[in-house]
Amino acid sequence: MAKDRIYFVGIGGIGMSALARYFKHEGWQVAGYDRTPSPLTEALEAEGIPVHYEESVEAIPEAFRDAERTRVIYTPAVPHDHAELAWFSDNGFEVLKRSRMLGLLGEGKDVMAVAGTHGKTTTTTMVAHFNAVGAGEGSAFLGGISKNFSSNLVLGAGRRMAVEADEFDRSFLQLHPKEAVITSVDPDHLDIYGTYEAVREAFAQFGRQILPGGTLILKKGVELPLERADIRRYTYHATDTGADFHAENLSVDGGGYYSFDLVCPDRRIDGCRLGIPGLVNVENCVGAAALVWCEGFISDDALREAMATFRGVQRRFDFWVNEPEYPQGTIYMDDYAHHPAELRAMLASVRKMFPQRELTVVFQPHLYTRTRDFAPEFAEVLSLADRVLLMPIYPARELPIPGVESEMILSGVTVPHKKLVSKERLLDEIEALPCGGVLVTAGAGDIDRFCTPVAEIVRRKNLLNNQAK
Repeated sequence: MAKDRIYFVGIGGIGMSALARYFKHEGWQVAGYDRTPSPLTEALEAEGIPVHYEESVEAIPEAFRDAERTRVIYTPAVPHDHAELAWFSDNGFEVLKRSRMLGLLGEGKDVMAVAGTHGKTTTTTMVAHFNAVGAGEGSAFLGGISKNFSSNLVLGAGRRMAVEADEFDRSFLQLHPKEAVITSVDPDHLDIYGTYEAVREAFAQFGRQILPGGTLILKKGVELPLERADIRRYTYHATDTGADFHAENLSVDGGGYYSFDLVCPDRRIDGCRLGIPGLVNVENCVGAAALVWCEGFISDDALREAMATFRGVQRRFDFWVNEPEYPQGTIYMDDYAHHPAELRAMLASVRKMFPQRELTVVFQPHLYTRTRDFAPEFAEVLSLADRVLLMPIYPARELPIPGVESEMILSGVTVPHKKLVSKERLLDEIEALPCGGVLVTAGAGDIDRFCTPVAEIVRRKNLLNNQAK
């Protein structure tokens, strides 16, 4: 009997939920487990996908207990001794890691993959939008919620398939793309890889898996031990004119939105304007355009339209409050940055956009191992701000490590205004901030749960500040 049911262990993850939506759309019966409710799981349940939150074999719906009809997908974020995962494994079910299933779905498609220790979610989402607007086709599995598609899944016709290639747990080594962009190769996930050299070798292996005749596009400056005579190679950069793809004649308006000319190996597209602010996003845009160029370039006018209408990704350089009617008010944005390199890139872009404003950063460290491995680097980057509010570590999949706390970072921060802040006290601290600067919340944990109340506080204070003047 053919399998027609699929069960997800860890269904609430950004990548897992996209797969769940895909299989639901394809007519499979879908259900799953996750540890806690979230906006993602609530959306899945609203779409008719049963989700439960108790780690219990008894909670698995009866329809998904038949090994002949059920396939099981799990995320590596779930521990291997998880009760439900162990039960499926012990009872003869087909059990696949999420990345393996994504690799299978890519067979027969022109996979356009974006890898990198930072920048990959926004770049992949741009590729999906450029394909949809410019080429009128393409599917996508995204690592964030696209504001244009209101989803992390794009279901479109044609062979183009944009995929975020995640290096966590070496997941991206399940992919064999036709074209790939590598945005960055920084030391990260050292709890898995052990050394930076092992990280670089994994990215090199990813490059070796590009199909013969395909294309690798590297951020200029990224060097990998990779020799492939049977693929094309290009570089890209936001401003370095030595890169094959780059931007020239950049100008920025008061809101941080950039206009520029896009330079490609065979053409120059003048008068581009990106629909989201930040120099870091110009670089992401150049990389995305390069990937689309390699798959089969769309018209200059269509690409300009796609750039101008791109609305970004939730939690990636995501402005919640930027009110031009209150020029003396606070600007508030949220970002997923959780590695020192991406935090630096984000804060540097904010500084260039608003050089005269005081910058306050609320940062929630993600993982004990990452905090242990990069505490000095986090402290150095956070010192670029004027004021730092540091939250407790979000553990995610990890157990506490003795002696590893947020204080390891805070002790190295050099700005005079710095403080440890609990979740319970965060909104009070936001209330007490002076009006008129730039406020950034950042981290990959659950800090985004505060975005709505923080934005409400900022808007109210801006209104009161304006009325008082």
